[in-house]
Amino acid sequence: MSTEQLGPALTRRTLLKTSAVAGGGLIVGVNLTGCASAPTLGAEGDLSPDAWLQITPDDRVIFQLDKTEMGQGVITSLPTLVGEELNLDPARIHVHLAPVHPRFQDPIQITGGSTSIANRYQPLRQTGAAARDMLIGAAAERWSVPASDLELEDGAVHHRGSGRSARFGELAEAAARQSIPKNPTLKPASEFRWIGQSVPRTDRVTKSTGQAAFGIDVGMNGQQLPNLATAVVIRAPRFGAELQGFDAQEARKVPGVIDVIAVSSGVAVIAKGYWPARQAAGKVDARWSEGPLKGLDSASIEAAQRRALDEQKGRNARNDGNFARAAEQAHRVIDAEYVIPHLAHATMEPMNCTAWLHDGICDVWVPTQGPDIVQAVAAEAAKLPRNKVHVHSTLMGGGFGRRGIPDYAAEAVEVARLAGRPVKVVWSREDDMRHDFYRPATCNRLRAALDDNGTVTGWEHRLVGPSIIGTLVPDFLGALMPTWVPGGVTNVLGRAGGAVIRGRDSSSTEGAADLPYAIDHVRVESILHDPGVPIGFWRSVGHSQNAFVVESFVDEVAHAAGADPLAFRLERLAGHPRHLATLKLAADKANWGHPAEGRSQGVAVHESFGSVVTEIAEVSVENGRIRVHRVVCAIDCGLVINPDIVRAQMEGSIVFGLTAALKSKVTLKDGGIRQSNFHDYDLLRMDETPVIDVYFVNQDAPPSGVGEPGLPPIAPAVANAVFAATGQRLRTMPLRLA
Repeated sequence: MSTEQLGPALTRRTLLKTSAVAGGGLIVGVNLTGCASAPTLGAEGDLSPDAWLQITPDDRVIFQLDKTEMGQGVITSLPTLVGEELNLDPARIHVHLAPVHPRFQDPIQITGGSTSIANRYQPLRQTGAAARDMLIGAAAERWSVPASDLELEDGAVHHRGSGRSARFGELAEAAARQSIPKNPTLKPASEFRWIGQSVPRTDRVTKSTGQAAFGIDVGMNGQQLPNLATAVVIRAPRFGAELQGFDAQEARKVPGVIDVIAVSSGVAVIAKGYWPARQAAGKVDARWSEGPLKGLDSASIEAAQRRALDEQKGRNARNDGNFARAAEQAHRVIDAEYVIPHLAHATMEPMNCTAWLHDGICDVWVPTQGPDIVQAVAAEAAKLPRNKVHVHSTLMGGGFGRRGIPDYAAEAVEVARLAGRPVKVVWSREDDMRHDFYRPATCNRLRAALDDNGTVTGWEHRLVGPSIIGTLVPDFLGALMPTWVPGGVTNVLGRAGGAVIRGRDSSSTEGAADLPYAIDHVRVESILHDPGVPIGFWRSVGHSQNAFVVESFVDEVAHAAGADPLAFRLERLAGHPRHLATLKLAADKANWGHPAEGRSQGVAVHESFGSVVTEIAEVSVENGRIRVHRVVCAIDCGLVINPDIVRAQMEGSIVFGLTAALKSKVTLKDGGIRQSNFHDYDLLRMDETPVIDVYFVNQDAPPSGVGEPGLPPIAPAVANAVFAATGQRLRTMPLRLA
């Protein structure tokens, strides 16, 4: 499979739409709005901007990838769905990165929430099946034979009786004149050749050899833009501080420096390369206001959260039965408090974006999870209509939610507009660490009521923290609003919408409010407290925190009830067969109850993004050091499209989650982030990485998410194993023994 960059992208809940002739080829597109009109077609040889699939007369099968590839494997697995129905090896499909297009929005064009496969599984198979039927119809007419006598194999239509065959390209134009099948028959699972197999990743060679072009590579390797400059931006040392002035006299003396200018986010140093810009940035004397967060630190945020839990009532995210009465009548009530720190995304490729305003348009090359969100903010920064902004999505070195927030793209467009030339803005690791949109810090108080038989009769979980969705609504609304709505109106509506949503943000309570255990009286309360630190989506969002809190406290309750942690879960999840299946599979493969000598086991199970994952961690503790030796992971994610990719996602999620569990946190001092690089924001090292065994619960159900569900159970599994080893219950991340 070859990959070629084109421009923008598509979305979900799709209706199969149309076919047409463009350069004599067959196009099969989608209609997300329900409109029956044909797509706007490009010139001869061009792709339709809103089509997933095109078969050209020169026999190329081209797939436009509307989801961004950030390492999760969609550049391989999504074309596999089309290739399966065409009976065509996915390696022979050419992949283009699709452009931003209104038809691809439902409601916005974004990659996140572990939805790429889940939302594209049916529509892409239908797309391939429709093209298959139309190719067969064209061949049947050409040869005057029944369609039932024809089959697809190796990029051609074959007639069983006569041995005649025709390549897809030969039939493409005639196929485009066929009626679109309304409900094409999909291939039965018993005939799958590639779905369910570990199809080799398309990008494995280019990424392994350094040939793959990421956002930070724009303008390199012969892909030059005229007069391309590189910019480094000096940003405020405290959140919310404003630039009061700057002296760039010494910076301008550095060879290669083109200009030093003030921009909305700080001071931009523009030069002929990154290193001159970075060197000059260190010579700029920028003066900042104190800002609204001066004096704020992590300890004061945590203290304020505890006061909020003491003094405030919040929103009931769940309120089954009557917990207060259950607590009054309980034989025993146990309680605990869990504290979760801020975390950075720390993507391997720091933020970057290249922008060029020319001839009344704005071209933006950007590694982004939300190309139409970028288009909206870029249009405002460029002072152009949205249809004059062309977003070119690139490969990215990690996203994890960070690249769904378009601040770095808006910044690059502003710098390019003021500079009057194409500019690539590149963030350093320090920029990236100190100007992230962080995973929120939360504080959690839990109580469980037990009767005299040890049965859990009540569960209460009160948590306090800020609202991610309420904070980010203005940017997302910009992408949702029609292009004719003025930017100022969009901003006003965004602020109003954010205020409404902040009190109803389900991302804060996901993984807590949907507690699956059979308990009669359950109350989950969310209290809003926003200290002003920028926050955003972080891999698995609220599940990353709440799974640790919930599954650790479940272990506490099991211990209080005198029950084995696995047996305790199995008994109270009897109504959840998917949870039971993963628990039993993981327990069997991990040989639960019989860890290796000198080690202890901990278990956690959690459902997120439509998938259920159980993880069992095997841990040792020596001289106060926690060492995770092995993790057994069992996942039910419905039909597994590509086992190797799913396995890699589980492994990556577990390593990412172990970093959060054992290593990392960001802390505030005087309104800014203290950490700056990997010397003080530690990551899990290769020699600390455990053996990871991944097993699948076989299901015929449609596929569900895999990019994030492997992360939530790992921290509680490790914490529970540490308790089994030491008797110490660790309730704060990163996990530290007393």
